[in-house]
Amino acid sequence: MVYPTQLAIMIMAICVPAALILAVLAPTMAGLGIIFVAAIGALIGIDALLAAPMKSIVPDIVWPGTLYIDDEIDMQIEVRLPKRYKPRNIQIRIEPDEKLKFDPNYIKLSPYPGAPVVNDTFKVKTLRRGNTNIRSLWARWPGPLGLVYKQSVFYNSAQIPVIPNIKSVSNQAMAFFDRNARLGQKHQDTRGESTEFDSLREFVVGMDRRSIDWKHSARHRDLVAKEYQTERNHNIVFAVDSGRLMCDPIQGVPKIDRALNSAMLLSYIALKTGDRVGLYAFDSKPRAFLKPVSGLPAFAHIQRQATEIEYAITETNFTFGLTRLKQQLSRRSLVIIFTDFVDTTTAELMLENVSRLTETHLVLFVTFKDIGLESYTNREIEDVNDVTRAVIANALNNERTIVMGRLRRMGVQILECDPENLATDLLNRFLALKHKGRL
Repeated sequence: MVYPTQLAIMIMAICVPAALILAVLAPTMAGLGIIFVAAIGALIGIDALLAAPMKSIVPDIVWPGTLYIDDEIDMQIEVRLPKRYKPRNIQIRIEPDEKLKFDPNYIKLSPYPGAPVVNDTFKVKTLRRGNTNIRSLWARWPGPLGLVYKQSVFYNSAQIPVIPNIKSVSNQAMAFFDRNARLGQKHQDTRGESTEFDSLREFVVGMDRRSIDWKHSARHRDLVAKEYQTERNHNIVFAVDSGRLMCDPIQGVPKIDRALNSAMLLSYIALKTGDRVGLYAFDSKPRAFLKPVSGLPAFAHIQRQATEIEYAITETNFTFGLTRLKQQLSRRSLVIIFTDFVDTTTAELMLENVSRLTETHLVLFVTFKDIGLESYTNREIEDVNDVTRAVIANALNNERTIVMGRLRRMGVQILECDPENLATDLLNRFLALKHKGRL
């Protein structure tokens, strides 16, 4: 596409009326006005010919193999310039899909004299999971006289996967194993409160008195205590609610993505310590199920399955979803349910089906603190509207407390935490349950 610049339009807007006025006032000079307007048109044509050819300007963005949800990275755009007819500047506008946000999405590149390429950096923030791409990339550049623009549009059909954020997994997992490893990398024994007997040792002050073995103490004529080793090869299943409530953003990131990010961290650590990990997703019906697998190479399969979980706009069917999960599990497992609810009415079916699940499995119920409700109850009252909001928020908080109390009476473990601390709090709760032999 070739079109005039604002400068060319302004010149023509001045010269054409001037030529008409000259033709009316001095008919003998009408030809001079026509010649002048034609000369301007000729200059515009010459400028279009001297501008860089269309196919010579091709922007290139170097993308990584994968992107991570709720991550911001610096990307570089590079334009290789033609040897002749180099433009004074190149303006680029990027139109991504809804999963990406560019800052800025409009870039102006000014090549140095004689430079073969020109480049610049911009920030890309990932907003949602799934395959993403750039819908279109527009590039335009002026001619040497500044009278015309040449414009090209480029379409990118390549799909770039946006996966759960596992960049922090390696760092946090490395810190965890470095803190807990006792005998180096080849062998790691985690001793604690569990049911798998490991060895006997001399009782010292600070140990649990219930661990004293009285028979061996009488035989050795000294207090001897039992030491236990944390059990391995447990089944851990992440049941992720992908319904409407979990797809709402909290602090800019969908709740389901925060849940999957924390699940990836715990999956890595569980696989590393010898446990088996499975993944299950459901909304109005079951969507994905990965049977519990073991071994660190299986982490790639869990990550791929998590990436394919779609955002849903339907209400969650807990009866269908949790009943199918119970049918799929033939062995006692730790089932970690990531979900959210609003009030006791919407949570009634959830409570009923979680209760059935606790008959066979240990259930850890993970949900987020409602930051919006807390902000309404804690803010200062200034008018009647603030009073109304505070009363409604307090009523909803009370209903959440009722639901949590009913879950605790069923024997369900509860984890209600801030969105930013979900991964750390979940890992700490898992380790506490494992060391106490609850799995």
